[in-house]
Amino acid sequence: MLKTFAKTSLVTATVFLFTGCFSQSVFAPSYSESSVVKENQKVQVTKQHIQIAEDMQRNVTTQSTLEGTINSLATQMMRNKKMDTSKPVLITSFVRLDNFKKTTEFGRIVSESMINEMSNRGFNIIEYRGQMAVSINEKGEYFITRNPYKLKDQVPNTYVVVGTYSRQFGKVMLNARVIDNITGKIISSSRSTYLHNKRNDCILFKDCRPARTIKIIREK
Repeated sequence: MLKTFAKTSLVTATVFLFTGCFSQSVFAPSYSESSVVKENQKVQVTKQHIQIAEDMQRNVTTQSTLEGTINSLATQMMRNKKMDTSKPVLITSFVRLDNFKKTTEFGRIVSESMINEMSNRGFNIIEYRGQMAVSINEKGEYFITRNPYKLKDQVPNTYVVVGTYSRQFGKVMLNARVIDNITGKIISSSRSTYLHNKRNDCILFKDCRPARTIKIIREK
């Protein structure tokens, strides 16, 4: 009798085992379906791109000092393999995003510092503001100028670095790009955010409104 019970149990277990496997293989959805796998791969790749973008923002494009911001812009440009360092590079003043014909001391500081950063990285920077001759007066000697009548009429085939900045609350967003002046193609680009954390940054941009004055008169 014991043997009969053992045989019966073994048969029952075998039936349940095969029945379970069969039901799972027939009714359970297969995760290996090609369309599901493809969609999942897209999601995973998108997640990786978002993670890289967040990491870049934390470590590359967001800076708390102006020096770090300028260094970030120059470094990002250098990483682009299309940059040909043997070709002359001309750097212009950074301008306001809402007015391409207006700059400030801030924009001029950024461009002057970019000259230093990119020159030290091996780029062939040219100074196009050089006069045809050195001018001298009682206060000093001068070679660079912003007077167009004292400059050369043309510059050689070059890359031109242009940049814009936009003031936001507590920060300045800067974008720079290298343009081929013959084809107009963008050779390289970079962006950075300067977190100065100043509620009122007019001192930084030298455009504070003059203090309100009160006229004092003699009472009659």
